[in-house]
Amino acid sequence: MYRYESNNEEQTAKLAEALSAMMEAGTVVALDGDLGAGKTRFSQSVARALGVPGVVNSPTFTIIKEYEGDRLPFYHMDVYRISEDEADELGLDDYFYGEGVTLVEWAELIRNLLPPDRLAIYISHAGETRRVMELRPYGARYNQWCNQLKENGILS
Repeated sequence: MYRYESNNEEQTAKLAEALSAMMEAGTVVALDGDLGAGKTRFSQSVARALGVPGVVNSPTFTIIKEYEGDRLPFYHMDVYRISEDEADELGLDDYFYGEGVTLVEWAELIRNLLPPDRLAIYISHAGETRRVMELRPYGARYNQWCNQLKENGILS
């Protein structure tokens, strides 16, 4: 497991930008954390780094929002309000193994549907604006990313 500490939204965006630089088609990020921990803010930073124009809002009620970025499509999911069975009917594999980057908020709720290779990130409150992010890579690609970010002094 790897760790990143952020004192503010700008530092959170720096991690999102560093990760986004490595993202390619079929990237899956499973994002979890307490309510208000910053999952959507992190997602917005990934979208911005991928060149998604305009506003990126949480897809809490629409479940999935699709955006076109400069480099890759961005698929933003929020599965907080649906069951795993309901999620299974959405054809998530088309996103997970598709041409874009998929970021799933509240991913633990559909753990059995997630691809085996993914980057899991858990965001915890550590103060009013401070956050601790724990990154757990699943699969060689994500292990390589985390090792590279650790070598560059971004992750500990």
